[in-house]
Amino acid sequence: MITMPARKPRRAAAATRRTPLLLDRADQKRQLADDTYDVLVIGGGVTGAYAVLDAVSRGLSAALVEKDDFASGTSSKSSKMVHGGLRYIEQGNINLVRHSLLERHRFRKNAPHLVHRLPFLFPILEKEGVLDARLAKGFEGLLWTYDLAGGWRIGKLHQRLTVPEVLAQAPTLRAEHLKGGLVYFDARTDDARLVLTILRTAAALGATVLNGAKAESLLMEGGKVAGARVSADGDTLDIRARAVVNATGVWSDELDAKADDGHSPRVRPAKGVHIVVPWDKVRINCTVTVPIPGRARRATCTRWGNRVVLGTTDEDYQGSADDVHCTREEMNFLLEGANTAFEGKLTPDDVVGSIGGLRPLVGSKEGATLDMSRDHHITIGRTDMVTVTGGKLTTSRHMGELIIDKVMKVLGRTAKSRTTHLPLLGGAGYDAEAVAASGGIAAHLGERYGTEARFVGDLIQDDPSLAEPIVAGLAYTKAEVVYAARAELARSVDDVLSRRTRARLFARDASVDAAEAVGAILGRELNLTEAEVERSVAEYLAAVCHEKSVLLEGTAA
Repeated sequence: MITMPARKPRRAAAATRRTPLLLDRADQKRQLADDTYDVLVIGGGVTGAYAVLDAVSRGLSAALVEKDDFASGTSSKSSKMVHGGLRYIEQGNINLVRHSLLERHRFRKNAPHLVHRLPFLFPILEKEGVLDARLAKGFEGLLWTYDLAGGWRIGKLHQRLTVPEVLAQAPTLRAEHLKGGLVYFDARTDDARLVLTILRTAAALGATVLNGAKAESLLMEGGKVAGARVSADGDTLDIRARAVVNATGVWSDELDAKADDGHSPRVRPAKGVHIVVPWDKVRINCTVTVPIPGRARRATCTRWGNRVVLGTTDEDYQGSADDVHCTREEMNFLLEGANTAFEGKLTPDDVVGSIGGLRPLVGSKEGATLDMSRDHHITIGRTDMVTVTGGKLTTSRHMGELIIDKVMKVLGRTAKSRTTHLPLLGGAGYDAEAVAASGGIAAHLGERYGTEARFVGDLIQDDPSLAEPIVAGLAYTKAEVVYAARAELARSVDDVLSRRTRARLFARDASVDAAEAVGAILGRELNLTEAEVERSVAEYLAAVCHEKSVLLEGTAA
């Protein structure tokens, strides 16, 4: 093996910047067409994002392309939890839990503005609950195992709560059978914002990243993968690379088949769904775990500002990976679970947003997806393409490290990973207490951009009208749309309302009303024609209409 000196990454760029990192789409395309890279990552979810960050931080020249938008697949439709996974202890996979809790700790250190501590409450009920009094003692033993495996790093151990303490956190819980509760601590994140921040950190270190860039075929030299032919904005780009990574998640079998005609499918998609309701309908201050009647699983109800997200994961899925939504049946069983646990009556009319996503599990086609391993699989194919499948958001940093370890074997080079202690953009010097105390727009921006919030604030200072909210009832400002266009490669109304902000999830109908205003800002910033703006708005309205029709009228195709 030949050891090559690694280029020194521009570390200061990823820590605290004095000027905003602006990403221009035309510049990114020119670089992709002109340069030859050490590694090309295909797939812009959290796994691909951390792979390209790991590569460039080691000194490799690196690029990433995504066929749709960054995080538009699984990575914007997850449970948004950064956690060890209590269920994995129940499955006997203590090593995965231990490692996940270590990675959770690293996320909280490297991205303190995006990964926040969150209490999880398990009510103890006499009957019809996730836990009854007989099971509570055994479950508390499981929580001790969780804490000792690394949960302690979050700064709090699990606690047993009295009935009044449970009701203080969840006052609308049905109290007639309530015996108390158990609470432990994990973390949550805005998954789409996290992915974007990882990618922007990679770009600050010199990586080239581009969304709306589909790998139509792979370039081959001497029977080995040597890059990809990519379509973007009607153009065709041949991107040359010495190594290629397939990080396309539930689509990975399709890309593997392009590299190897004899490839056998390995991915088994598992579907997760979430719905969003107004907080005043549930009034919880943490995450509450509730049973779903008639189903061998539980749902989580998590407060996000003035909304509550209800969701569950791991139903087997056989449909199109490109058209995944929460169905009426799935919405109804989530509502039924919430109505069983809480006072009041949630109805479909209370649902203000929904998502459905797929987790790329690997393993047998038999048995329940709930029981399948969450371990990742990283392989080097016969054409030298590195493929990653499985895994989860919490361990994405480590997965990125292991992926690039494989890439280094393909390249015949060595260099150690540097992401363990590498702050993501906005994380270095972030003071959570000061941000929370600032209140108003400053606190809102700080919790989304960290120390980079000042660049969005500068836009507002130059034009105070940009402080106006873009979506009624939500804190997102017009300045954030401008910033999304200039610095975050947002191309469309959907990019802004679904992922640069989470307006589509938290206020679906209000986001529809904001679509034209978002389109107008993008038109000015990106020099779009009137027809292009109208098309972007129309596509967003059609997508939301389809989502609602699946949710309210029937099941997805």
